[in-house]
This record gives sequence, C-alpha cells and structure tokens, in this order.
Amino acid sequence: MFARGPSITARLVLLVLVSVGLMTLDHREGVLQPVRYTLSALIYPVHLTAELPSMVQRLFAREVRDRRDLLAEIDRLRDKLLLNRARLQKLDALEVENIRLRKLLDASYEVGESVLIAELMRVDFDPHTHLVRIDKGATDGLFAGQPVLDAEGVVGQVNAVGPFSATVRLVSDPSHAIPVQVNRNGVRAVAVGTGDLNALKLINLPNNSDVRAGDLLLTSGLGGRFPAGYPVGKVAEVDTDPGEPFARVSVDPEAALDRIQEVLLVRRDEEAPHFARGEAGRPGRGPGS
Repeated sequence: MFARGPSITARLVLLVLVSVGLMTLDHREGVLQPVRYTLSALIYPVHLTAELPSMVQRLFAREVRDRRDLLAEIDRLRDKLLLNRARLQKLDALEVENIRLRKLLDASYEVGESVLIAELMRVDFDPHTHLVRIDKGATDGLFAGQPVLDAEGVVGQVNAVGPFSATVRLVSDPSHAIPVQVNRNGVRAVAVGTGDLNALKLINLPNNSDVRAGDLLLTSGLGGRFPAGYPVGKVAEVDTDPGEPFARVSVDPEAALDRIQEVLLVRRDEEAPHFARGEAGRPGRGPGS
C-alpha cells in the first residue's frame, strides 16, 4: 500500500558521501566557487542589516568625539587668541611708553638744569582749577613754584608740596600766568590760562605788537621762576580791533596737557636753598608766575 524508500541510515550515509565528494572537488577544482559567490551576493543585505546598528553607533560616536575635540580646540585657540591680544596690547602700551620716556629723556638732556622725573598720580577734574598730583614730594627736593615740563614744553609749576607727593598747577589754569617772549623778535608778553587745556592767551599786548600766527613763545626768564628759553606755545590767532587798545591773541600750548603721564621737574642749584614745604603763592598773581 505504501511505497517504501531508502532508510534513514542509508540517506545519511549517502549525504555524507556526497558532502565529502563535493568538498573534495571544491578543494581541488573550486567547483562551488560560483555558488558561494552567488550566495554571498544574496545574503549581503542580511549582513548589512545586521551590522547597521553597530555602524551607526560607531559613526555617531566618532562624530561626537570629533565635535567634542573640535569644540575643545576652538576653546583653546580662543583662549590663546585672547592671551595673545592681551600681550599685544601690553607690548603696544610698552612701546608707546618707551617712545614717550625716550622723548622725555631727550628733553632732559636739552634742559640746562638738573631735572627729576615724576609720574602723575591723580588729575583734578574741577573745571575751574587745573591741578594734577605727582608722586614726588619734599623728600625728593621739590619746592613750591618749581617749574614743571614735559617732552614738548612747559606744563606748569609746583603748587603745593607734601612729604611724598605734590600738586602741579597747569599753565592752562585761569589763575596761572607766565612771562614769555616771541622767539622770532623777542617781543615780551604774559601768557595766562583760559581754563581750556588746549588754549592760552596773551594779555595786555598792544595792537601794534609784531606778533603773528605761528610764532613760537618761549619763557623769558623774567620774574626768576621759570628759566629762559623753554617752549610755552605757538600763536594760533591774532585778532586786532582798532577800537580796542590790546590785541586778542590765542596760543596753543606746546605741552600735551591732556595726555601727560610723566613730567620733568627743573632743579636749579640757586633755588635749592629755597626748597619749601607747603603751598606756592597763588601762581597767577605776579609776573614771576
């Protein structure tokens, strides 16, 4: 009733013999290479699908690591840039200070008297008084009325002296006056402050005086307070009115009054016995101021 086939044992032996035969032929002749090649192509999507999560994970980890390293490198370079900028600013400041001190040193060689260099400590912003404080005082030999210069010209004079610091009244102070003369022809006048750091004026100068725009004004030495020959300013404008007895003359100060950081204090031997502690007599009251 039922067809009977080979037994299971016979089948197993047959399959083993066929497998051994195929392996032998494949090893020697490579007869199954096309089959393996085709099967490899067919199951590649399966392998790819199985590897996809691992590949995505590795790619994501690498992107995160690269981004983290890139951000760290950006932060490091930004910090380095800020540091280099700060150093560059410091170098620029040192270069400017070096140039300024070199000019001041050159000016000290041109001054016939011995000088002392002082630095500004404080500036008085009162519009009615132009006073600055310096870091030298009576212990350094300063005295009230002592002339003060910078690399370009006359700054003012010492107004009050303390043990370790002093105040200087600038030539632009309305109460400051200084005898001057025109370098071109020797015409004498008195330059007084206007309350403007960038402007002085000549007072009581007759209309017929030979003073022109561009004339250099030097200290005349009259009054004995300022030595002769120091630059004070240049005539900016001369305005004469026939109905007025005196000309209106405006002067640009030679000293950089709004930018000074170091000053020269003139020390003359003949004035050394007159070193004083205290306040100078109001610097604009007499011809020697």
